[in-house]
Amino acid sequence: MEIFPGFAAAEVLFNDDGSVKGVATGNMGVGKDGKPTDSFQIGMELLGKYTIFAEGARGHLGKQLIAKYQLDADTDPQTYGIGIKEVWEIEPERHQPGLALHTAGWPMDDATYGGAFMYHMADNKIAMGFVTGLNYSNPYLSPFEEFQRWKTHPNVRYYLENSKGEVTGKRLAYGARAITAGGLMSLPKTVFPGGALVGCDAGFLNTSRIKGSHAAIKTGALAAEAAFNAIQAGRQHDELSAYPEAFEKSWLFTELNKARNFKSWFKKGLGVASLMNGIEQFALRGYFPWTIRRDKPDHAYLKPASECQPIVYPKPDGKLTFDRNSSVFLANVNHEENQPAHLTLKDASVPVNINLAQYAGLEARYCPAGVYEYVKADDGKDRLQINAQNCVHCKTCDIKDPTQNIVWVTPEGGGGPNYADM
Repeated sequence: MEIFPGFAAAEVLFNDDGSVKGVATGNMGVGKDGKPTDSFQIGMELLGKYTIFAEGARGHLGKQLIAKYQLDADTDPQTYGIGIKEVWEIEPERHQPGLALHTAGWPMDDATYGGAFMYHMADNKIAMGFVTGLNYSNPYLSPFEEFQRWKTHPNVRYYLENSKGEVTGKRLAYGARAITAGGLMSLPKTVFPGGALVGCDAGFLNTSRIKGSHAAIKTGALAAEAAFNAIQAGRQHDELSAYPEAFEKSWLFTELNKARNFKSWFKKGLGVASLMNGIEQFALRGYFPWTIRRDKPDHAYLKPASECQPIVYPKPDGKLTFDRNSSVFLANVNHEENQPAHLTLKDASVPVNINLAQYAGLEARYCPAGVYEYVKADDGKDRLQINAQNCVHCKTCDIKDPTQNIVWVTPEGGGGPNYADM
């Protein structure tokens, strides 16, 4: 086995017959102007008889493969959530090793999907976070501020305080990442000539459990076994049909099938979702004959700002709630400064003419890292400023942009957040 740390796969390579033959890593030493610098180094081609893609949710290359081979032609549109997470060190008397808490709803309204978690780890540390469904409709909503507001609930704040009611917990780390939430009904075809999608690159996360690592391991093993057997049989660059067949016979298929309606019920409100998920999972134990379908991607649910009520969030206090800049600092983000921005626009006029004019500049709110902000140009006109060096690679912008104008590509050298204890 060979491992190439610091070299992100930036491009899919194809054979003449259209099958995947491997990937190429990104070029190093390209300046902001797009021209090679003195340190330029061309990327490497990594070729294989089969290539397995495991990039996580909304994978840059997986997204391209799904489109090229139309792998999602017969499935519901994928839906996502943005998970924002912090690690805290708390008072020993408030720490309960092994305790796991999950919440649903508050501070969201009844029509907006939101849920949270808190896990007590070793050494008086806890991991806590909030997941906001990216099919929300109000462009004034800010997932980052909703998470900060969630921490003010008495039952959450309790764990971050001492016995005198003072916030004495210390925030140690911060991060954010999109998760796939469509489940079984949004799974694309997972194989194509020369390769396969595994884990969250395909969308195997179990939303009801907010858990995907076990699915990534299982699907990776199934794809690897199918590839091994194919190579042993003298095959290469064809479809690994044994992989999806093995998945449909596995415990993972059974688990995801039982949870297939979990996220879809929330389209009908928190009350209906709580009732129906309770009936399906507890009364019927996951065995039910109906399936709830979706027909729109997340960005299509947005309403114009003129139809929505602005949301006024309280200012952070610096003890319990925080701003984006101090949060990004804890993510240990590092990007080579002299490189083209890895957040690209298909049309540079769209942010001001559409996103700002119709959706009140929603980029500045859905981004949990302060990457996007509208500023005044020298001529007094608005322009979108992209602070790509702040990016924590959550992929929210690639998902939620109303015209799908923002495209996330790999930065140089695999730059990005360097998480600790996350």
